[in-house]
Amino acid sequence: MAQVLLEHVWKIFDGNVEAVKDHNFTIEDKEFVVLVGPSGCGKTTTLRMIAGLEEITKGTIKIDDRVVNDVEPKDRDIAMVFQNYALYPHMTVYDNMAFGLKLRKFPKAEIEERVKRAAGILSIEPLLDRKPKQLSGGQRQRVALGRAIVRDPKVFLFDEPLSNLDAKLRVQMRSELKKLHQRLDATITYVTHDQIEAMTMADKIVIMRDGLVQQVGDPYTIYNHPKNLFVAGFIGTPPMNFADGKIIKDQKGHWVEEKTGAFRVIVPKDYVESVDPFVDKDIIFGIRPENIYDKVFSKNAVEGENVVKVKVEVTEPLGSETLIHAPVGESRFVASVLPETGAESGLEMDLVFDLKKMRLFDPSTEEALI
Repeated sequence: MAQVLLEHVWKIFDGNVEAVKDHNFTIEDKEFVVLVGPSGCGKTTTLRMIAGLEEITKGTIKIDDRVVNDVEPKDRDIAMVFQNYALYPHMTVYDNMAFGLKLRKFPKAEIEERVKRAAGILSIEPLLDRKPKQLSGGQRQRVALGRAIVRDPKVFLFDEPLSNLDAKLRVQMRSELKKLHQRLDATITYVTHDQIEAMTMADKIVIMRDGLVQQVGDPYTIYNHPKNLFVAGFIGTPPMNFADGKIIKDQKGHWVEEKTGAFRVIVPKDYVESVDPFVDKDIIFGIRPENIYDKVFSKNAVEGENVVKVKVEVTEPLGSETLIHAPVGESRFVASVLPETGAESGLEMDLVFDLKKMRLFDPSTEEALI
């Protein structure tokens, strides 16, 4: 396997459309890296440039310390798995998996050994004599993976390979791909718009927006320490709650006060030094739904410090949790509470904010302050 390095990589279409802007990141050897972001952010273009299917405008791409800017896709020693599987309908599963090796004139015995080994890894040995039309979506996806595995490439590239599958099968295939990565010890670059896929599968996540890399990091860091407002709002289901406000200070300490005065919560002592430079300045307050609790079930409620009174607007019972939606000043907050709360529309509730998990952002730059 191999390391992939992008240095100041740009892609500009038609002279002025900047699809990818100054990418600088490394996909380490044997690492599972996910490129994630909304549609049009440049993630698939980045993958296609690594594959050699798209010419880069500026910058350098290296695979295993070899500059591949001008190297043909077939000579980059990569294997790509596409969203639509791209199987030959007239060929059997065996022939689909063997086709690339036959073109490269591999010995027949080696082709058979590689195909059977890949089929064993993917548990598709009974399907080798079938045609693609006789397979389910999940089985076709396994065949597409098998065709890549037999190549034994330096780098695997996946372009939204699970997007055509139903929700239950996507969950199953996520774990299968993670196990596959562990078995192959492979370098994998994976493109998706689904942040759940990114969080559950990646060793490292590259979050993109409008052609720019917003943050690179492991899932824990991305989730708990987002660099800016976009990352904080993009990663997480439901997403982080936000409210405009300011930092104020009195004899009791530092406070976050919502713009309209809808709530006022005290800043934990650990954060006082960090927020002190922003006293009397506008900020954006952020807190995730799972860090908001029903006061009845919370041991950390301190009246007048971290308790916020709301009127429930909508509830979403999910079995293990209930999501409540409630207006808070000019914002709408979502809280994930225990089903035992009995939350329902129109009910007034006292919610407790776990302020050790809060995030603050600069409203002008959208960069994280803490």
